[in-house]
Amino acid sequence: MLLLCFTWGFQQVAVKLTVPDMPPVLQLATRFAGSALIFAVIVGWKEGARAFADGTVRGGLLVGTLFALEFLFVAESLKYTTAAHAVVFLYTAPVFSALGLQFLPEERLAPVQWAGIGLALLGIALAFLNYAGRPDSRLFLGDGLGLIAGIIWGASTVALRRTKLAGAMATKTVAYQVVMAALLLGVYACATDQFHASATPRLVASLAFQTIGIAVLSYLGWFWLLRHYLTSRLMLMALMTPLFGVVLGALILKDPIDPRCASGTLLVLAGIAVVNGYELLKSRA
Repeated sequence: MLLLCFTWGFQQVAVKLTVPDMPPVLQLATRFAGSALIFAVIVGWKEGARAFADGTVRGGLLVGTLFALEFLFVAESLKYTTAAHAVVFLYTAPVFSALGLQFLPEERLAPVQWAGIGLALLGIALAFLNYAGRPDSRLFLGDGLGLIAGIIWGASTVALRRTKLAGAMATKTVAYQVVMAALLLGVYACATDQFHASATPRLVASLAFQTIGIAVLSYLGWFWLLRHYLTSRLMLMALMTPLFGVVLGALILKDPIDPRCASGTLLVLAGIAVVNGYELLKSRA
């Protein structure tokens, strides 16, 4: 799980590093196209012609579209803000998924968890306060797009729980997501004239890492962990991802760490820890 968090924290940095060689949205479309081929082969081998006869198509298209929109906003945010900010606002998703899952009786929050939600929302507000007196509005726009990506990620979690896709194989779920992302992001890249690239060694290495390391191995590793360990404990450990993202962005890309944004980030992580940690403590009790 520590390795996964490091990998996920580095992915925004990898995209940002190669922006001069290929637009972010085209990078993501390329990586998902490569992983879509791999997951299509896996699903075809395991289920064959029965793959789409289990009623998951409608839910798969919905979750896949939300997944594509999430990464579309991530790609656009990286054009305006730092990789450190992008990963922090993206990982506000658990807050919004917890809010959305209130429609399910078994997912309703306890008072302590509502306090955690309030803490996280306060952190989001504080993170945005660092624009006071800043003449450049690009950072504000980029962070806003990153926050929208986090909201969409939370919505996709809710959609996954409310459709027949919830009982499907993990590889099929990922297949729907990466196929839709490759198609929609590819179309968007063409429509917005972001379909150019320079085949540098740096870009080739980045795309290989994003495709194999992120979109295949890390997703398979995550679902394997979910089958063998407590979900609440894994979600708590996943809080290291934005911390890795901030540190790696500062070390590699020389991203500045604003004190107010850092304080807001810690409040967001503390709020998410309260929401997820309550379930762990409750299960132990």
